[in-house]
Amino acid sequence: MQRYDCLVIGAGFAGATVAGELARAGKKVLVLERRPHVGGNAYDCLDDHGVLIHKYGPHIFHTNDKRVFEYLSQYTDWLDYQHRVVANVPKDGAPRERQEYPVPFNLTSLETAFGPEKGRALGEKLISAYGAEKKVTILELRQSKDPEIAALADYVYDHVFVQYTMKQWGQTPEEIDPNTTARVPVFLSRDDRYFQDKYQGMPIEGYTPLFQKLLRHPNITLKLSADARRHLSLEAGKLLLDGEPFDGAVVYTGQADELFDFQFGPLPYRTLDFQFETWQEQLPGKPVPAGRRPLPAGEFYQTHATVNYTMDKPYTRITEFKRLTGQDLPGLTTIMKEHSRSYTGAPGEIPYYAIINEENNALYAKYKAEAERYPDLRLLGRLAEYKYYNMDAIVGRALALADELLGR
Repeated sequence: MQRYDCLVIGAGFAGATVAGELARAGKKVLVLERRPHVGGNAYDCLDDHGVLIHKYGPHIFHTNDKRVFEYLSQYTDWLDYQHRVVANVPKDGAPRERQEYPVPFNLTSLETAFGPEKGRALGEKLISAYGAEKKVTILELRQSKDPEIAALADYVYDHVFVQYTMKQWGQTPEEIDPNTTARVPVFLSRDDRYFQDKYQGMPIEGYTPLFQKLLRHPNITLKLSADARRHLSLEAGKLLLDGEPFDGAVVYTGQADELFDFQFGPLPYRTLDFQFETWQEQLPGKPVPAGRRPLPAGEFYQTHATVNYTMDKPYTRITEFKRLTGQDLPGLTTIMKEHSRSYTGAPGEIPYYAIINEENNALYAKYKAEAERYPDLRLLGRLAEYKYYNMDAIVGRALALADELLGR
């Protein structure tokens, strides 16, 4: 195994980026990926109906980091896509009716929720108090001496934040971290994009081809369906690969607790269940094929790529993939309903979100300290570092680690 200079565990954004950089700098790299495909949770593929789906939930690329954008642009062209999200809620006073407004809550949301006249007046009052194009938190609004502004903060908390957060994190309002509540913004703008980053888009051929190009190098040996626990072992400060000492750098992107056999106990996570549905426009005299549902009208299931159900549905959001990817499939579409629950570690479950609090951070610190006993072992990524990172941040961290390992 010493024909390899480096071992990388995982072929998601963290692992693929660092492996690609090391290989292009002349290092021989072995990449072990547990799944039968590259891409980690950003993996996309055609479903049985020919719709390009994100199997593990929607991934939208956005960044202000020029280096990250230019780096990934070596491996993909971009579809110009600006992500917009709406909340779908029962209408106050008429619960059988529903309304949609942009989130984060903004000036357009105000006019939809409160009516054009009152909403416009509230918007003018907010801009006068805080300035245009500003993101003002619920905490700031609640501290206002103006009762209308304080009431607006309560409305956003009740209609946009609290029940959605309860579903996402399995917490009651009393258990939700007040610091999280305080950061919920109202955007004093008519810019209804979910992100305001300079660089935004979707890989024009999809994420999977991007990863395939990133990992396509003669210095990379990629092994899929390869569980690192069967190859990598840690004994008395030494790293062993298939039972033999390995003296190169090891970059690990999986669960830190799993790497050390959960010796301090499992780290808590939230997992997701996805309910996929394919809908087809029903034409006169043509029945909808088995496995598809009749699309009520038109080409799309919903108004936006992502619709959040912040109040009254068991799922948190619905994603319609061809609105994300730009795929041209007249009269045919696949959607995904997303349900959040506790991660148990059962076979097939995927840990998606670390539950960050003082107790869990202290538990993770034990695993981090254990990892530091192995000088050539580097923990990288959401699972290995027990943190939430956007895709661009992971790529940036991977590039920085490659720079460090290469001494540049």
